[in-house]
Amino acid sequence: QVQLVESGGGLVQPGGSLRLSCAPSRNIVGIYYMRWYRQAPGNQRALVATITSGGSTSYSDSVKGRFTISRDNAKNTVYLQMNSLKPEDTAVYYCNAIALRGTAQYDYWGQGTQVTVSS
Repeated sequence: QVQLVESGGGLVQPGGSLRLSCAPSRNIVGIYYMRWYRQAPGNQRALVATITSGGSTSYSDSVKGRFTISRDNAKNTVYLQMNSLKPEDTAVYYCNAIALRGTAQYDYWGQGTQVTVSS
C-alpha cells in the first residue's frame, strides 16, 4: 500500500525556520492536490496549505505570509517551508495527497512529523 513519508520536523526556537518534505513510498499516478494539515494536542486536524498540480496555492490565515508550500511534480514531492515560527505552530504535521484517476478519487496520508516551537 502506498504511503506518504514526511521528514524535517523537530524542535526549533520561536522565530526559527523548518522545512518539511513529503514523498510517496512509490509513484502515485494522477495526484492533483497535495496538502499539509496539522493537529495540536486536544485540537482537530486543521488544513494549513494546499498546492494543485498547476501550482496554485492557498493557506490558512494563521500561517499566511510565514509558510510556503511548493512541489516537485516529477517526484510527487511536496514541501512546506515554515518561517517565523511561533509556539502556537507546535503540532504534528501531516501530508495528504489526493489523486484523480478516471472518476475515482484516492486519498493518501503520511504518518505525521512532530514540530515543536519552544525556547
